[in-house]
Amino acid sequence: MAKESKESIEKAVQAAADAFARVESAEEMRRFFNEILTPGERRTISLRWRLMERLRDGATQRGVARELGISLCKITRGVKILKDESSVTVRLLADSGE
Repeated sequence: MAKESKESIEKAVQAAADAFARVESAEEMRRFFNEILTPGERRTISLRWRLMERLRDGATQRGVARELGISLCKITRGVKILKDESSVTVRLLADSGE
């Protein structure tokens, strides 16, 4: 299989983002995820979201690593995201009302 160019990958990411933006509800997004993602991919997304929620709620990095069984590298990425006030993730976490 030929290696994809950075440009073709970015084009595909943009097309996916455009499609995601047309989803009309959380239920429809869940159904969409079930259609296009494998169970493992859905677990990965779920794990990443739970990581962000735990960090937002003030859990320690080591506590999150222990609780979720993930590496400190993934947690460090989450910490950096939460420090960025212009982050979409920060807004989505705030809007989630949890």
